[in-house]
Amino acid sequence: MNPVLALVLGLVALVAGAETVVREGSALAARFNVSPLVVGMTVVSLGTSLPELAIGLNAAQQGNGGLAVGNIVGTNLVNILLILGLSALIRPVAFETRTLTSDLPAMTGAALLLFVVAADGDLDTLDGVWLCLYGAAYLALVAVLARRESRRPAVPAAVAPAPSTDAGTADPPVRDRPVAVRTLLLVLGLAIVVIGSEFLVDGAVELARDLGATDAVIGLTIVAVGTSAPELVTTLVSTVRGDRSIAIGNLLGSSVFNIALILGPTVLVAPGTVPVPEDVLVLDLVLMVAAALVCVPVFLTHRRLGRIEGGAFVMTYVAYMVWLLATRL
Repeated sequence: MNPVLALVLGLVALVAGAETVVREGSALAARFNVSPLVVGMTVVSLGTSLPELAIGLNAAQQGNGGLAVGNIVGTNLVNILLILGLSALIRPVAFETRTLTSDLPAMTGAALLLFVVAADGDLDTLDGVWLCLYGAAYLALVAVLARRESRRPAVPAAVAPAPSTDAGTADPPVRDRPVAVRTLLLVLGLAIVVIGSEFLVDGAVELARDLGATDAVIGLTIVAVGTSAPELVTTLVSTVRGDRSIAIGNLLGSSVFNIALILGPTVLVAPGTVPVPEDVLVLDLVLMVAAALVCVPVFLTHRRLGRIEGGAFVMTYVAYMVWLLATRL
């Protein structure tokens, strides 16, 4: 198959599959009285990170470790600089206390951990274990938050809005899908993600060879932007609808999952060590860590991300892309 066609088909399948996982998973989670922020940190983040997981596992097993590492680093740069920046440009982002005290440190710590374990130029089994342990600790933190949320008392019926008695303006009753149907759709979405990753990895590797570009560069550009499409769509839609908790929880949660629970298992299933290309180690990975560290003072200063900061994030990403394409293709 033509590599460009394989890339397009793979991206379409990944986005469609991840969107299905996010939609059905969020609906199932909502039934357990979990807050939007926790849903964004867990179900939505895991769902939108599925393309990266499928691609990483596929690429590692095929011996294309540079593509797996480049995809994770590139995706996190897209999440932090491009998507979060665009969200702030549309509407300034206000941060909840929980975001500043748990999600922000977790994202920054994950970036620093990856830099430390990758400093020797490759990722071995022990490095993969450290990454997975970090991810497990983050999931434990999220579980604690979810339990606290589920224990919050429900809104008393007396203060709930009364249903409209005007037949002309009343909303029609909405029949929710049964749990079994949503679970089946969730599994179907996962299958579509796996199939899409096969197409995308095969097309990306062949295209890289045709263009003379390294697997890492393809992972940092085409694959990273493509697999970030679920995060982009989820965040922008949440922003426009005014549900910023899901948007921010999704972005920060995905950034942690990508490093700890996507790259970690990828390293563990790889037939050998996963090499970290030198240019990725000294340039792209450093930029990813710097972007995460910059978020700390920016987020904490006014507990919000304004349009000016958002614009600066977007311009930084655009400049990085221009430099990357001009110097490494």
